[in-house]
Parts: sequence; C-alpha cells; structure tokens
Amino acid sequence: MKIPANNILDHLSALVAIDTTNPPRLIPADGELTQYLREQLVGFEIEILDYADGHVSIFACRGKADVLFNVHLDTVPVAPGWQTSPFKLDIREDCVYGRGSCDIKGAAAVLLALAENTDKPMALLFTTDEEGAGGCCVRNFLQSGKAAGFKQVVVAEPTMMQATFSHRGYLSVFCDFIGEGGHSSSARTLKDSAIHRMGAWLGAAINIAADACTSEEDPGVCFNVGRVQGGEKNNMIAEKVSLSWSARVPPGSSSEALYQQMVVAAAELPMNWRVSMMAPPLPAAGQDDTQALHFAKETQLKIGPAVDFWTEASLFSEHGLPSLVLGPGNIAQAHTVDEWVSLEQLQICYDTYLGIISNDN
Repeated sequence: MKIPANNILDHLSALVAIDTTNPPRLIPADGELTQYLREQLVGFEIEILDYADGHVSIFACRGKADVLFNVHLDTVPVAPGWQTSPFKLDIREDCVYGRGSCDIKGAAAVLLALAENTDKPMALLFTTDEEGAGGCCVRNFLQSGKAAGFKQVVVAEPTMMQATFSHRGYLSVFCDFIGEGGHSSSARTLKDSAIHRMGAWLGAAINIAADACTSEEDPGVCFNVGRVQGGEKNNMIAEKVSLSWSARVPPGSSSEALYQQMVVAAAELPMNWRVSMMAPPLPAAGQDDTQALHFAKETQLKIGPAVDFWTEASLFSEHGLPSLVLGPGNIAQAHTVDEWVSLEQLQICYDTYLGIISNDN
C-alpha cells in the first residue's frame, strides 16, 4: 500500500473527524473547523467570512496567486449502515473511508499538505454550504469583489482528476397547490381538488422535460419530483398539496428559462412557488470554456468529459471567471454509506495541484 505524499492523511483524518454535516450545518465562524485551518495555514492571510446560519467561508492567501482553489467542507448527513465510524478515517485496501473523504475533504487535505510543504503562492476559498443547494458562501464572496484578479478558478469536486469544463445547471423548487375543500360527492371535485390541480401541472411539466430530450444519450432536461404531500381522505376534496421538484438543464440552456416555462404551465392554477436554488450550467450563459481549456493545456491537465452533477464552478463562471472542475475520486463514491477515495487518487491530486501552483504566475 503506497501512502500518499506529505501529511495528506493527517489532514484528512482531522477534517473527517470534524462533523460538518449539512443539514444541520451547525458550523460556527469560531469553531473547530476554522481553528484547524488557521493552525495549518501558517504564513497565509486568512479572512473568516460569516454570513450567519452556518454559512461560513475561509479565504486564505499566500503571495500573489492567479489561480483560486475552491473547496466546500460541508458534507451530506450520515445514513445508517456504515461499517466503521463515518467521522474516523479508516484505511482499507488502498482506500480511505470517512464522511467527506471523497466529497470533498480529500481535496482539502491535499491543499493543506501543499500549503505546508511548499512556499508557493496559493489562494484557497473553503466554504460550508454547498450541500444545502444555496451557494450563499460563493455568491457573497463573488459579490464582495474579493475574486477580482484571479485568472482561473479550480473547483475541487470529484472528477477522477480529469479537468471538466461542462456540467448541468440546477433548479430546486417547492410548490403549494391550493384547492377548495368539501365533500368528494360534488361535481366540482375534478377542478377544485388541490391534488387534481397539481396533477394537471405535473403532466404539463413532464411534457416540457420530454420535449427537451433529443435522444436516449442526451436526456435534455432532467426533471424529478422528489416529494408530494397533501390531502386528508379519499372522500374529502384536498385543500392543499405540497410538492418539491428539481431540474437539471444542459450546458447552453438556462435554469431561469426552464423555470418560467414551468410557471406558464401552471396557467391560472392557485399555487405558491418558492425557489430554493436557481443555478446556471457550466459554462454559464454568455461564457465559454476557451480560457479554461487553454489553462488546462498549459498546465498539462488530463481532460475529461462533461459531468451530470452540478458544482459551484458555474457560479464563478456566471461571474465571468474561467472555471473548471478538478478533484480526486469518483462522484459515485460521494453521498454514500462508507464513502471513500483511493490513496492513488489523493497522490495524483497532490502531484497535479503541485503542478498548477508551480506554474502559477
């Protein structure tokens, strides 16, 4: 078993041991996580940005770097069935197990090791709210103007260390359909039931997604209703039904445009909408991958295919910053029981990121 270089596992063990599950996202600005990062990033100028409710960013710079690395340190919650403690690093058969080891504390550990073992200029943005599908930390960071001057952003989501320039946008919406209650023997049940009204909209929404499908290989818009709740009994007209749905739009499309299509499909139906997240694809509208591709070739990165999952690289792209996704592990290993990343991927990540920071400036 080949242990990866230079204290990566020490840092990963410490990061995994800090519970940053989101929800509940109980991550204070002066807590264990920020204290650990402060202790490790010796020689860095560090700024803690607290946006409340567990939305905390740690912006760390050393020297004048052109490349900004972005890593989220929150993780998804822990489901039952783990063979070992999800908050204690476990090494078995050349794999490292622990919540966040793949998504994406492994990449964070690599960056901390590089910060410790080199004196190269580096710029690091650690955030704590990516898994909440809100992007508060990154959006506020961009609005602050602190990203000005960076020529390239590397978002460290798992891509098997292949540079990725394209992924889907993400749309998350909650709807309440409102009906007029009463006895189900009434003829008005067909049009007044909240559930029937929801059904009418849902049929139209599915057709919108189906019409965007060009082939089995290109599903176009990936639309999913994740939860429906409402009504009382089958002899009562439902007064209210709540529904949550999400959609992922392909590169070159607009999450906002799809949302407007879905709103129009509701026509005159009594309902309330709440958008929890509306994020563009990568590259974002009006941008392309020309500069990011040039950067990848210049730094001799291995180039990979587009991915279906969403990342905050699109938020940087939307802001006009060339952005790519590049991190250790496979997305299939993320969000799972017994989450893991291979030792080999951590080593490749270290070598690749070292090449990037060595080429910076």
